[in-house]
Amino acid sequence: MALNTVSTGLEERWRDILAVHARTMCEIDRVLHPHGLGASDFEVLDILATESPREGDQCRVQNLVGRVHLSQSALSRLIGRLEKDGLVERSMCVEDRRGVWVSLTRKGRDLHSEVLPLQRAVLAKTLDS
Repeated sequence: MALNTVSTGLEERWRDILAVHARTMCEIDRVLHPHGLGASDFEVLDILATESPREGDQCRVQNLVGRVHLSQSALSRLIGRLEKDGLVERSMCVEDRRGVWVSLTRKGRDLHSEVLPLQRAVLAKTLDS
């Protein structure tokens, strides 16, 4: 009987976490949509801006896998869209031909700077309440 009580409490907490996550992602999508971005797009730009703070800095795509909660193929497609929009550039890793580098372009850095306060405001509103 005690297991059912614990299980129910854990399930409720888990569902609460999922609900907060869903509300937060939807709100981020809503505020970033007018700028041509979704929550996952922003997440990649934000990680690149943090991991590669100077223009020309590069990050291996493999380092992004697992940090953006997308499959490797979905991440590759997302990076392809960002590249098509001129927000990132991809290049092959000379040392490891299977590796791919990605870096923010000037346009990507400018857009990231523009929308960063919007995303952070959503986080503050949804996670501090």
